[in-house]
Amino acid sequence: MEEVKAAMAGNVWKIVVNVGDEVEEDQDVAILESMKMEIPIPAEEGGTVKEIKVSEGDFVNEGDVIAILE
Repeated sequence: MEEVKAAMAGNVWKIVVNVGDEVEEDQDVAILESMKMEIPIPAEEGGTVKEIKVSEGDFVNEGDVIAILE
């Protein structure tokens, strides 16, 4: 199991995967918006999206879990 975590604080601008999707290492899972910049959040390992812990528009802090992969 891998937790995909926010690299910095910001708003969840877009979630680019769905539960059940297969993702590869370095594939973007979500995109944050911070200081008018878009920051992609990639998976560190490949796997299947088990759970998405945030919604578009949510504010997250650095280290908050965005998604869980199996």
